[in-house]
Amino acid sequence: MPTDKDQTLEILPPSMLWAEHLGRDRRRSVHTIRAYRASAERLTAFLVGHWGERITRGALARVTATDLRAYLAQRREAGLGNASAARELSAVRGFLAWANEGAEQPRMRGPRVKAGVPRPISPAEAVALAEEVADDAAEPWIGARDWAVLMLLYGAGLRIGEALTLRGDILPLGETIRVTGKRTKTRVVPLLPQVRTAIEAYVAQTPWPIERGEPLFRGAKGGALSPVMIRRAVQSARARLGLGDRTTPHALRHSFATHLLGRGADLRALQELLGHASLSSTQIYTQVDAAHLMDVYRNAHPHGGV
Repeated sequence: MPTDKDQTLEILPPSMLWAEHLGRDRRRSVHTIRAYRASAERLTAFLVGHWGERITRGALARVTATDLRAYLAQRREAGLGNASAARELSAVRGFLAWANEGAEQPRMRGPRVKAGVPRPISPAEAVALAEEVADDAAEPWIGARDWAVLMLLYGAGLRIGEALTLRGDILPLGETIRVTGKRTKTRVVPLLPQVRTAIEAYVAQTPWPIERGEPLFRGAKGGALSPVMIRRAVQSARARLGLGDRTTPHALRHSFATHLLGRGADLRALQELLGHASLSSTQIYTQVDAAHLMDVYRNAHPHGGV
């Protein structure tokens, strides 16, 4: 026999119940909860019109792959790109899995980025990837950590090994940081405000004390963060988003370089920023269409410049 609690839960919107679950049981960040709840609300609003009835948590068990395809088609008409559509599908899949725990979920392949010649990932793909990695983290502070690491790759052009060998002595942050690259060669890298904010947010949340001579980025148990953990998180996130195998942590550094070149950066200046020993390593980025890159750089880094 249904209890008063069960009846109350049937009255409340499923999106609200899911948001409460994400905060209480999954300990997701406020940003994640807001984004995922919005996706759930969009899906339920679509189903109300699609089915012509009120949508309860129990009703979500009837959602089929055909329903999801129709929903994504509507979102596409609103201008949603591949990366954003894949992220939306990932969110609603999580919503449906929560609503019908243990039940078989609708099977459908998410949108994929078209294969082609080697290229940097777009700003939308880079941001979607970083957000997906951060949102899937086990703890909010780990999500903030992963976001900061990926922003250093995409917004400062660091190699993953360079980002993970940063020490606490870079704090407090200024306009630049000193990075030790291959063959222990050091270089000075400017920090965009967005990158600086990401690092500071992680520092404010990490449960581990950050000493001057100790690693800045810590693993879940307090030791130095392994690059393997970031690579695995990116691999998992790109699969959920339908991004190609070329979407790796290093692809974010590649995007940083090509976007800067399109913005008009001098090859020698770019060589210094990337820490390349030879100019020939930097010249590969001249193969990318500069006019296109100028546009994507402005979209990605509106306050940046070299």
